Amino acid sequence: MYKVVSLFSGCGGADCGILGGFDFNNIHYDRLPFELVYASDIDKKAVATHKENFETAQLVCKDICDTPSSEIPDHNVLVGGFPCQSFSTVNPTKDPFDDRANLYKQMVRIAKDKQPEICIAENVKGLMTLHGGAIFKRVVEAFNEAGYNTFYRLINSADYGVPQKRERMIMVCVRKDLNKEFIFPEKTNEGKWVPLSVAVPVLAIEEKKYYFSERAVQGMKNAKNNMKRGLAQSLDAPCLTVTSHLAKVSLNSRDPVLLVDPERELYRRFTPREAARIQSFPDTFVFAGSETDAYRQIGNAIPPVMFWHIAKKVSELLSDCSNNE
Repeated sequence: MYKVVSLFSGCGGADCGILGGFDFNNIHYDRLPFELVYASDIDKKAVATHKENFETAQLVCKDICDTPSSEIPDHNVLVGGFPCQSFSTVNPTKDPFDDRANLYKQMVRIAKDKQPEICIAENVKGLMTLHGGAIFKRVVEAFNEAGYNTFYRLINSADYGVPQKRERMIMVCVRKDLNKEFIFPEKTNEGKWVPLSVAVPVLAIEEKKYYFSERAVQGMKNAKNNMKRGLAQSLDAPCLTVTSHLAKVSLNSRDPVLLVDPERELYRRFTPREAARIQSFPDTFVFAGSETDAYRQIGNAIPPVMFWHIAKKVSELLSDCSNNE
Protein backbone atom coordinates (compact mmCIF):
# COMPACT_ATOMS: atom_id res chain seq x y z
CA MET A 1 0.00 0.00 0.00
CA TYR A 2 1.18 3.52 -0.83
CA LYS A 3 0.86 5.98 2.03
CA VAL A 4 -1.20 9.13 1.50
CA VAL A 5 -1.23 12.45 3.36
CA SER A 6 -4.29 14.59 2.68
CA LEU A 7 -4.08 18.34 3.39
CA PHE A 8 -7.14 20.62 3.29
CA SER A 9 -9.01 17.32 3.25
CA GLY A 10 -12.48 18.74 3.93
CA CYS A 11 -15.09 16.03 4.21
CA GLY A 12 -12.96 13.69 2.10
CA GLY A 13 -13.98 13.87 -1.56
CA ALA A 14 -10.42 13.38 -2.79
CA ASP A 15 -9.77 10.74 -0.14
CA CYS A 16 -12.87 8.80 -1.16
CA GLY A 17 -11.58 8.89 -4.73
CA ILE A 18 -7.99 7.90 -3.98
CA LEU A 19 -9.02 4.94 -1.83
CA GLY A 20 -11.76 3.69 -4.17
CA GLY A 21 -13.84 0.68 -3.26
CA PHE A 22 -17.22 2.37 -3.74
CA ASP A 23 -20.18 2.36 -6.10
CA PHE A 24 -21.70 5.25 -8.01
CA ASN A 25 -24.34 5.18 -10.76
CA ASN A 26 -24.23 1.38 -10.84
CA ILE A 27 -20.49 1.38 -11.51
CA HIS A 28 -17.99 -0.08 -9.07
CA TYR A 29 -14.76 1.85 -8.57
CA ASP A 30 -12.15 -0.65 -7.43
CA ARG A 31 -10.15 -0.30 -4.24
CA LEU A 32 -6.82 1.33 -5.08
CA PRO A 33 -3.48 0.53 -3.38
CA PHE A 34 -3.48 3.54 -1.06
CA GLU A 35 -3.91 4.05 2.67
CA LEU A 36 -4.56 7.31 4.52
CA VAL A 37 -1.89 7.88 7.15
CA TYR A 38 -2.68 11.54 7.83
CA ALA A 39 -5.51 13.95 7.04
CA SER A 40 -5.86 17.55 8.13
CA ASP A 41 -8.42 20.35 7.89
CA ILE A 42 -9.32 23.44 9.91
CA ASP A 43 -13.12 22.87 9.66
CA LYS A 44 -14.35 20.91 12.71
CA LYS A 45 -17.56 19.74 11.00
CA ALA A 46 -15.66 18.55 7.92
CA VAL A 47 -13.20 16.67 10.14
CA ALA A 48 -16.16 15.05 11.94
CA THR A 49 -17.53 13.89 8.59
CA HIS A 50 -14.10 12.58 7.59
CA LYS A 51 -13.96 10.58 10.82
CA GLU A 52 -17.37 9.02 10.08
CA ASN A 53 -16.26 7.73 6.69
CA PHE A 54 -12.57 6.84 6.89
CA GLU A 55 -10.16 4.95 9.10
CA THR A 56 -7.26 7.40 9.02
CA ALA A 57 -4.21 6.73 11.15
CA GLN A 58 -3.98 10.43 12.12
CA LEU A 59 -6.90 12.81 11.62
CA VAL A 60 -6.12 16.36 12.72
CA CYS A 61 -8.24 19.49 13.04
CA LYS A 62 -5.52 22.11 12.85
CA ASP A 63 -4.30 25.02 10.75
CA ILE A 64 -1.63 23.69 8.41
CA CYS A 65 0.31 26.93 8.97
CA ASP A 66 0.78 25.83 12.59
CA THR A 67 1.77 22.27 11.69
CA PRO A 68 5.50 21.57 11.47
CA SER A 69 6.61 19.04 8.88
CA SER A 70 7.95 16.84 11.67
CA GLU A 71 4.36 16.13 12.78
CA ILE A 72 3.47 14.67 9.41
CA PRO A 73 4.41 11.03 8.76
CA ASP A 74 6.46 9.88 5.80
CA HIS A 75 4.31 9.17 2.76
CA ASN A 76 4.29 8.39 -0.96
CA VAL A 77 1.54 10.73 -2.10
CA LEU A 78 0.65 14.23 -0.90
CA VAL A 79 -2.86 15.41 -1.81
CA GLY A 80 -4.15 18.95 -1.39
CA GLY A 81 -7.08 20.92 -2.72
CA PHE A 82 -5.79 24.14 -1.19
CA PRO A 83 -8.52 26.73 -0.55
CA CYS A 84 -9.48 28.53 -3.72
CA GLN A 85 -11.65 31.54 -2.81
CA SER A 86 -9.01 34.00 -3.96
CA PHE A 87 -8.66 32.29 -7.34
CA SER A 88 -12.35 32.00 -8.18
CA THR A 89 -13.70 33.39 -11.46
CA VAL A 90 -16.99 34.19 -9.69
CA ASN A 91 -15.44 37.07 -7.79
CA PRO A 92 -12.29 38.23 -9.62
CA THR A 93 -11.97 41.29 -7.36
CA LYS A 94 -10.73 39.24 -4.40
CA ASP A 95 -7.12 39.78 -3.41
CA PRO A 96 -5.11 36.94 -5.02
CA PHE A 97 -2.25 37.53 -2.60
CA ASP A 98 -4.14 37.09 0.68
CA ASP A 99 -3.41 34.34 3.22
CA ARG A 100 -5.76 31.83 1.59
CA ALA A 101 -4.08 32.30 -1.78
CA ASN A 102 -0.72 31.62 -0.18
CA LEU A 103 -1.78 28.30 1.36
CA TYR A 104 -0.28 26.49 -1.63
CA LYS A 105 3.06 27.41 -0.04
CA GLN A 106 2.21 25.19 2.92
CA MET A 107 1.69 22.24 0.60
CA VAL A 108 4.98 23.03 -1.12
CA ARG A 109 6.69 23.24 2.28
CA ILE A 110 5.50 19.76 3.23
CA ALA A 111 6.49 18.39 -0.18
CA LYS A 112 9.97 19.90 0.10
CA ASP A 113 10.53 18.61 3.62
CA LYS A 114 9.00 15.12 3.26
CA GLN A 115 9.77 14.46 -0.44
CA PRO A 116 6.90 12.11 -1.34
CA GLU A 117 7.09 10.59 -4.81
CA ILE A 118 3.91 12.31 -5.96
CA CYS A 119 1.97 15.48 -5.10
CA ILE A 120 -1.55 16.07 -6.42
CA ALA A 121 -2.96 19.59 -6.23
CA GLU A 122 -6.49 20.72 -7.16
CA ASN A 123 -7.94 24.18 -7.65
CA VAL A 124 -10.48 26.19 -9.64
CA LYS A 125 -9.77 26.96 -13.28
CA GLY A 126 -9.40 30.64 -12.39
CA LEU A 127 -6.00 29.88 -10.90
CA MET A 128 -4.65 29.17 -14.40
CA THR A 129 -5.65 32.54 -15.88
CA LEU A 130 -5.70 35.01 -12.99
CA HIS A 131 -3.33 37.94 -13.52
CA GLY A 132 -2.43 36.61 -16.95
CA GLY A 133 -1.33 33.27 -15.54
CA ALA A 134 1.35 34.85 -13.34
CA ILE A 135 0.05 33.30 -10.11
CA PHE A 136 -0.27 29.84 -11.65
CA LYS A 137 3.30 30.13 -12.94
CA ARG A 138 4.39 30.96 -9.41
CA VAL A 139 2.73 27.79 -8.05
CA VAL A 140 4.34 25.62 -10.72
CA GLU A 141 7.78 27.11 -10.09
CA ALA A 142 7.41 26.55 -6.34
CA PHE A 143 6.85 22.82 -6.84
CA ASN A 144 9.68 22.68 -9.36
CA GLU A 145 12.03 24.28 -6.84
CA ALA A 146 10.91 21.73 -4.25
CA GLY A 147 12.20 18.95 -6.51
CA TYR A 148 9.28 18.08 -8.77
CA ASN A 149 8.31 18.07 -12.42
CA THR A 150 4.75 19.32 -12.79
CA PHE A 151 2.04 18.10 -15.15
CA TYR A 152 -1.30 19.89 -15.20
CA ARG A 153 -4.60 19.90 -17.03
CA LEU A 154 -7.98 21.58 -16.85
CA ILE A 155 -10.41 18.73 -16.26
CA ASN A 156 -14.19 18.72 -16.58
CA SER A 157 -15.64 16.18 -14.13
CA ALA A 158 -18.49 15.48 -16.56
CA ASP A 159 -15.96 13.82 -18.87
CA TYR A 160 -15.36 11.17 -16.20
CA GLY A 161 -18.89 10.11 -15.28
CA VAL A 162 -19.81 12.86 -12.81
CA PRO A 163 -23.30 14.36 -13.40
CA GLN A 164 -21.88 17.88 -13.13
CA LYS A 165 -19.98 20.33 -15.32
CA ARG A 166 -17.19 21.12 -12.90
CA GLU A 167 -13.94 22.36 -14.37
CA ARG A 168 -10.92 22.14 -12.12
CA MET A 169 -7.18 22.45 -12.47
CA ILE A 170 -5.41 19.22 -11.57
CA MET A 171 -1.67 19.32 -11.08
CA VAL A 172 0.35 16.15 -10.59
CA CYS A 173 3.92 16.71 -9.45
CA VAL A 174 6.39 13.83 -9.90
CA ARG A 175 9.65 13.83 -7.97
CA LYS A 176 12.43 14.58 -10.43
CA ASP A 177 14.64 11.63 -9.54
CA LEU A 178 11.90 9.23 -10.69
CA ASN A 179 12.31 10.44 -14.28
CA LYS A 180 8.66 9.73 -15.02
CA GLU A 181 6.02 11.60 -16.98
CA PHE A 182 2.48 11.61 -15.66
CA ILE A 183 -0.10 10.74 -18.28
CA PHE A 184 -3.60 11.97 -17.48
CA PRO A 185 -6.42 9.43 -17.81
CA GLU A 186 -8.41 9.22 -21.01
CA LYS A 187 -11.89 10.70 -20.82
CA THR A 188 -14.41 7.97 -20.06
CA ASN A 189 -17.59 9.93 -20.81
CA GLU A 190 -16.69 12.41 -23.52
CA GLY A 191 -19.81 12.93 -25.61
CA LYS A 192 -21.87 10.75 -23.27
CA TRP A 193 -22.19 12.83 -20.14
CA VAL A 194 -24.16 11.46 -17.19
CA PRO A 195 -27.42 13.42 -16.75
CA LEU A 196 -28.63 15.13 -13.59
CA SER A 197 -31.50 12.62 -13.39
CA VAL A 198 -28.99 10.18 -11.86
CA ALA A 199 -28.84 12.47 -8.80
CA VAL A 200 -32.44 13.74 -8.91
CA PRO A 201 -34.72 10.80 -9.78
CA VAL A 202 -37.85 12.68 -8.64
CA LEU A 203 -38.27 16.38 -9.39
CA ALA A 204 -41.12 17.20 -6.98
CA ILE A 205 -40.71 16.19 -3.34
CA GLU A 206 -42.91 16.69 -0.28
CA GLU A 207 -40.51 18.49 2.06
CA LYS A 208 -41.50 22.15 1.88
CA LYS A 209 -38.22 23.36 3.37
CA TYR A 210 -36.43 22.73 0.08
CA TYR A 211 -38.73 25.03 -1.91
CA PHE A 212 -37.97 28.71 -2.49
CA SER A 213 -40.52 31.15 -1.11
CA GLU A 214 -42.78 33.30 -3.27
CA ARG A 215 -40.79 36.27 -2.00
CA ALA A 216 -37.57 34.70 -3.33
CA VAL A 217 -39.19 34.15 -6.73
CA GLN A 218 -40.43 37.73 -6.88
CA GLY A 219 -37.00 38.97 -5.82
CA MET A 220 -35.49 37.08 -8.74
CA LYS A 221 -38.05 38.49 -11.19
CA ASN A 222 -37.44 42.06 -9.99
CA ALA A 223 -33.66 41.80 -10.14
CA LYS A 224 -31.55 43.67 -12.68
CA ASN A 225 -31.62 42.12 -16.12
CA ASN A 226 -27.87 41.60 -16.24
CA MET A 227 -27.90 39.23 -13.26
CA LYS A 228 -27.65 35.49 -13.76
CA ARG A 229 -30.41 34.02 -11.62
CA GLY A 230 -32.83 31.16 -11.25
CA LEU A 231 -30.47 28.81 -13.04
CA ALA A 232 -32.99 25.99 -13.48
CA GLN A 233 -31.36 22.73 -14.47
CA SER A 234 -32.43 20.18 -17.06
CA LEU A 235 -32.51 16.62 -15.75
CA ASP A 236 -31.32 15.46 -19.19
CA ALA A 237 -27.87 17.08 -18.92
CA PRO A 238 -25.15 17.39 -16.27
CA CYS A 239 -25.72 19.99 -13.56
CA LEU A 240 -23.85 23.26 -13.49
CA THR A 241 -21.16 23.51 -10.82
CA VAL A 242 -22.52 23.23 -7.29
CA THR A 243 -20.97 25.46 -4.63
CA SER A 244 -20.88 25.72 -0.85
CA HIS A 245 -23.93 28.04 -0.92
CA LEU A 246 -26.57 25.41 -1.62
CA ALA A 247 -28.45 26.26 1.59
CA LYS A 248 -29.26 29.72 0.19
CA VAL A 249 -32.76 31.23 0.41
CA SER A 250 -32.36 33.63 -2.53
CA LEU A 251 -32.68 32.85 -6.23
CA ASN A 252 -30.45 35.79 -7.17
CA SER A 253 -27.28 33.77 -7.50
CA ARG A 254 -25.32 31.66 -9.94
CA ASP A 255 -26.07 28.44 -8.10
CA PRO A 256 -28.10 25.81 -9.96
CA VAL A 257 -31.68 25.11 -8.83
CA LEU A 258 -34.62 22.96 -9.91
CA LEU A 259 -37.74 24.32 -11.58
CA VAL A 260 -40.48 21.94 -10.41
CA ASP A 261 -43.46 23.69 -12.01
CA PRO A 262 -42.96 26.48 -14.59
CA GLU A 263 -46.60 27.62 -14.53
CA ARG A 264 -46.64 28.00 -10.76
CA GLU A 265 -43.06 29.34 -10.76
CA LEU A 266 -42.14 26.67 -8.22
CA TYR A 267 -38.42 26.31 -7.60
CA ARG A 268 -36.51 24.18 -5.12
CA ARG A 269 -32.95 23.60 -4.05
CA PHE A 270 -31.25 20.21 -4.08
CA THR A 271 -31.48 18.01 -1.01
CA PRO A 272 -28.12 17.23 0.62
CA ARG A 273 -28.21 13.69 -0.78
CA GLU A 274 -28.94 14.97 -4.28
CA ALA A 275 -26.08 17.45 -3.96
CA ALA A 276 -23.77 14.65 -2.80
CA ARG A 277 -24.76 12.55 -5.83
CA ILE A 278 -24.11 15.50 -8.13
CA GLN A 279 -20.58 15.48 -6.71
CA SER A 280 -20.46 11.65 -7.23
CA PHE A 281 -20.35 10.68 -3.55
CA PRO A 282 -21.71 7.18 -2.98
CA ASP A 283 -25.00 7.00 -1.06
CA THR A 284 -23.15 5.25 1.77
CA PHE A 285 -21.20 8.44 2.51
CA VAL A 286 -22.56 10.25 5.58
CA PHE A 287 -22.21 13.91 6.55
CA ALA A 288 -21.82 15.23 10.10
CA GLY A 289 -23.51 18.35 11.39
CA SER A 290 -26.56 20.23 10.12
CA GLU A 291 -27.86 20.30 6.56
CA THR A 292 -26.17 23.69 6.12
CA ASP A 293 -22.88 22.08 7.21
CA ALA A 294 -23.44 19.25 4.74
CA TYR A 295 -24.12 21.63 1.85
CA ARG A 296 -20.92 23.54 2.60
CA GLN A 297 -18.84 20.36 2.80
CA ILE A 298 -20.33 18.96 -0.40
CA GLY A 299 -19.89 22.17 -2.38
CA ASN A 300 -16.25 22.47 -1.33
CA ALA A 301 -15.41 18.84 -2.11
CA ILE A 302 -13.47 17.24 -4.95
CA PRO A 303 -15.70 14.79 -6.91
CA PRO A 304 -14.64 11.29 -5.82
CA VAL A 305 -15.27 9.63 -9.21
CA MET A 306 -13.15 12.16 -11.09
CA PHE A 307 -10.36 11.90 -8.54
CA TRP A 308 -10.47 8.08 -8.66
CA HIS A 309 -9.40 8.20 -12.30
CA ILE A 310 -6.47 10.49 -11.42
CA ALA A 311 -5.47 8.28 -8.48
CA LYS A 312 -5.59 5.13 -10.60
CA LYS A 313 -3.05 6.61 -13.00
CA VAL A 314 -0.88 7.68 -10.06
CA SER A 315 -0.97 4.13 -8.69
CA GLU A 316 0.13 2.79 -12.08
CA LEU A 317 3.04 5.25 -12.18
CA LEU A 318 4.15 4.26 -8.68
CA SER A 319 3.87 0.59 -9.53
CA ASP A 320 6.00 1.13 -12.62
CA CYS A 321 8.62 2.87 -10.48
CA SER A 322 8.66 -0.05 -8.04
CA ASN A 323 9.08 -2.58 -10.85
CA ASN A 324 12.05 -0.66 -12.24
CA GLU A 325 13.96 -0.61 -8.94
